[in-house]
Order: sequence, then C-alpha cells, then structure tokens
Amino acid sequence: MKRRVAITGLGVITSLGETPEALWEGVCAGRSGISMITRWDTTKYPTRFGGECAKFNVSRYGVDAREAKRLDRFGQFGLAAAVVSVKDAGLDFAKEDPYRCGVIIGSGIGGIETIEEQKKTLDLRGVSRVSPFTVPRLMVNAASGNVSIRFGLHGPNIAIVTACATGSHAIGEGTRLIQQGTAEVMIAGGSEAALCELGMASFCAARALSTRNDEPQRASRPWDKDRDGFVMAEGAGVVILEELEHAKHRGARIYAELVGYGMSGDAYHITAPEEQGKGAAMAMNLAMRDAGVSPDVVDYINAHGTSTPLGDIAETRAVKSSFGAHAKKLAISSTKSQLGHLLGASGGVEAVITALTVYRNVVPPTINLENPDPECDLDYVPKTRREMKVRYAMSNSFGFGGHNASLLMCKV
Repeated sequence: MKRRVAITGLGVITSLGETPEALWEGVCAGRSGISMITRWDTTKYPTRFGGECAKFNVSRYGVDAREAKRLDRFGQFGLAAAVVSVKDAGLDFAKEDPYRCGVIIGSGIGGIETIEEQKKTLDLRGVSRVSPFTVPRLMVNAASGNVSIRFGLHGPNIAIVTACATGSHAIGEGTRLIQQGTAEVMIAGGSEAALCELGMASFCAARALSTRNDEPQRASRPWDKDRDGFVMAEGAGVVILEELEHAKHRGARIYAELVGYGMSGDAYHITAPEEQGKGAAMAMNLAMRDAGVSPDVVDYINAHGTSTPLGDIAETRAVKSSFGAHAKKLAISSTKSQLGHLLGASGGVEAVITALTVYRNVVPPTINLENPDPECDLDYVPKTRREMKVRYAMSNSFGFGGHNASLLMCKV
C-alpha cells in the first residue's frame, strides 16, 4: 500500500514576490510581473522584457557574500526558495532523521549565466583568471546539493533535467520516494535563471518569444488569438513533501495531498509539441490513474499555457482527449499570463499555486485573454479570479524534448 504524501511547505522566488502569500495575492489580483529587463542592455534584442526578479538579494536568506560568489543565480534562487519553504512548513531538521530527508531541485538549463560570464573572462583575461568555482556553480545539481548542505540532509539528493517539465518531475519523483518508504520528507521543485544575455539571445534566435515591447504586461496571453510567443522569466518554486502521518504527528499545516503523478514522452520533435497533444493527454491520464480517480472529479487545471501558437492548441486538445465531456466543466487557467514562463522552475511555482488553489478554494485568472482563439474553446477563467470549491486540482508541465508531467492534488 502506497504511503500518502502531504504538501506542508511552499517557497517561491518570482517577479510577483518572494513569499507564497505575495505570489498568491498577485496572481489572484490579476497583476502582471512582467517588466522591461534592467540587468543588462537589451537595445539590440528583438525582445526586451521578461519576468525579472529585480529586487532579489540572496543575503536575505542567510547567504553571505563569500557563499553567494560560489552560487550561480539559479543556485541562489533554489536555495532561497528552499529556505522559504522550510520556514513555511515549520520544519526543524534538528528533530528529524537526516537520512530520511532529502532534496530534488532541478533546472532546465542550470548555470547559463556562469557559462556566459566565465567565457568572457577566458577570452579577455586568460585561463588563469577563470573561476575555480565555474563547474560547481553551473552544474544543474548545484541547487539540490547546496540545499542539502544548508540543512544537513543525508537522504536522497538528486537533480532532474527535463526542460520546462523539470519542476513537476522533481515533485513527482519526490512523492514517489516518500510513497515507497525511502524518505519521510523531501524538498522538491525547480529553479531557473536563464534570463541573461545568452539565454535571451537563444530564445530570440528561435523566434519563440513575444516581441510586444510596447506593452510587456500584456504580452503573455495564453489562448488568445493575438498571442505571439511566450514571455521568459526567472525564479524558483519549491515545496515540502511529507509523509501524511508524519505531518499530522507534528501538527503541520497541510495545503493539499499529492495523490497522482503521470509522465510521458511525445517522441515527436525536440521543441514542438505533438499537434494533438497525445503525450500531454497520456500524462494527465496516468496522473488520474495513479490517484485512482475518474476525470469527472477534477475541478481545476493549472495549465502549462505558455502563450505559444502551437502549444496552447495542443494542450486544449489534450484536455479534451483526457476529460471528454467533462473538459467543458473544468476551470482552467494559466498563471504564466501573470508570471511569464520560468522554464524549469515553472512546474515548481505552479505546484505552489495549485496547492493554494486547493487550500483556499479560489481559482486564479488567466489575464490578457481578450480575443479567444476559436481552437481554444474551454473555460480558461478569463481576467478575474473565481471562488469555487476545489476538491481535485491538476498542474501540467510540458518541456522541450517532448517531456510531459502532470501532478494531481486534493484536499485532505
């Protein structure tokens, strides 16, 4: 019999705030966290805006200047979000068995800013001036490793890399480790800091980004006929997963129970989604099968909803395939309309939002949905949040490489 898994702590670093409360208030109010980029000169870029965490300062999370220099920005985000989540959960790891507590924090890209910086140093100043911390900063497992060191956790400690599905896969695999008895507590999620010169240039070259420079806060518009690409963002989203009885024993606040996890591969194209959404549908089906529930009990989906011409249609088709007639009764929203796309961190941030949706019985809106695409004809909760009973809620993440992940949560 599978052990049950609760979500007891939430941690985020986003353009809308660095606490779950600030993030939740912002997305439910329909505010956009998108702004013009300030960290470097974007004059020559076709896209000059994004979801920048402009006010982030890692020193607020117990990281001194020396340690900060040894962390890429994505590692700083991941460590900060983990610190927030542990505090939110009220966990004292001194009272826990460190060999039964672990970490899975992944990243879609990892320390791309470190690569960018150190290549400039190599070219301008030579081999001897390249930082000896280059590899420890850029490696994708740096966030997970540094979090385990911070809290002294000797349990499972891995990193997952599945592009934009990373955060959801990390949470799903963390859940499985608890279900099978390998761990009691897991810190899980995703972190990303690709909103840098090289990262931005790469997506601009691929013509994947919106170029709505004159109105950046209206640029991320999932399912809208006038969408012209996604909006790039940075940050981290981390949750505390805990064996349910363990959580109850210590009197923890339980946001939701994670009851289902499904994953699949498109086996279609390295960047484009399969047009009918077959892989996405399979991930959703497997999450419901894992939970042992039928489609008609699901109330809400926090969609992948990136605001790309192909992706939004494919996900709509996938939902219709998985849920049949019930698809029309689902409340669906994309909080990327407020936050932009955090790539490997999106699944973590959206899992936080989904858990809060279950906990508070409020569905955040999809903003900027003014002229719906005729092929996207479901209930996307346009413009205004909705108060409704949410018993079961799903969070979807789909990534380059054809990686699909779905998480299903419910009230305890």
